[in-house]
Amino acid sequence: MSDHAASAQHPLVEQLSALHHFRTYVDIAVVVVVLALTNLIAHFTTPWASVATVPAAAVLLVALVRSRGLGWAELGLSREHWRAGAGYALAAVGVVLTVIAVGALLPWTRPMFMNNNYATISGALIASMIIIPLQTVIPEELAFRGVLHGALNRAWGWRGVAAGGSLLFGLWHIATSFGLTSSNVGFTRLFGGGILGTVAGVVLAVAATAVAGFVFTWLRRRSGSLIAPIALHWSLNGLGALAAAFVWHLST
Repeated sequence: MSDHAASAQHPLVEQLSALHHFRTYVDIAVVVVVLALTNLIAHFTTPWASVATVPAAAVLLVALVRSRGLGWAELGLSREHWRAGAGYALAAVGVVLTVIAVGALLPWTRPMFMNNNYATISGALIASMIIIPLQTVIPEELAFRGVLHGALNRAWGWRGVAAGGSLLFGLWHIATSFGLTSSNVGFTRLFGGGILGTVAGVVLAVAATAVAGFVFTWLRRRSGSLIAPIALHWSLNGLGALAAAFVWHLST
C-alpha cells in the first residue's frame, strides 16, 4: 500500500521540484537583468544616476529575493555569522594593508598607485570613507555576494556561485574600466593610450575583478557573512585611494 502511494505521489513530487527549479532560474534571470540595467543607467545616463542607482538597486534586490523566500543566512546577513565574518575581515584588511604599503613604497610599483582621481589627501579621504563604501562596496556586496550568491547557490551550489558570480562581477566593471589607462600614470606607461590602451585596460580590469570576485565569494562562503567580503572590497578600493594620495604627495 505504501509503495503504491509513493508511486502515485511521485509525478506530483517531480512537478513540484521542477516548478521550484524553474522559479529559482527565474529569480537568477531577474537579478542578472536588474544588475545589467543598473550598470547601464549608472554609467551611461546622468551624473546623478551614478550616485543613487547602485545603492537603490541593491536594496530593491534584497527586498525582492526576501519576498521570494531567501533567508538572511542565504544572503550573508545572519547575526550568527557576524563573529566569523569579523575575524576574516580583520585578516583580509591586514593582508591588503601590508601589500599596498609595500607596493606604494617600492619605486618600480609606485606609479601604479598614481591615480588622478585621488591626487589630493582630502579627496582620497572623502572617497575612501564615504563615497567608496556607500556608493560602491556595500551595494555591490549586497547585490553580488548577497543576492546573486544566494540565488546561484540555490540553483547550482558552490561551483555555480564561484563561476557565475565571479564572471558577472568581472563583466560588471567593463563600464568603469574605460578610462583606466588614461587616469593612471603607471598603466598609461605600461599600455599606452588610444584604443589599444583602452582595450587592454578593460581586459585587465575584467580579469582582475573576476579574480577578486572569486576571492570575495570564497570569503563569503567561508565566513557565512558579508562582513568579510565587504571589508576586503573596501580595503582594496579605500586603502588604494589613500595610497594613491600618499604617492602623489611624495611625488610633489
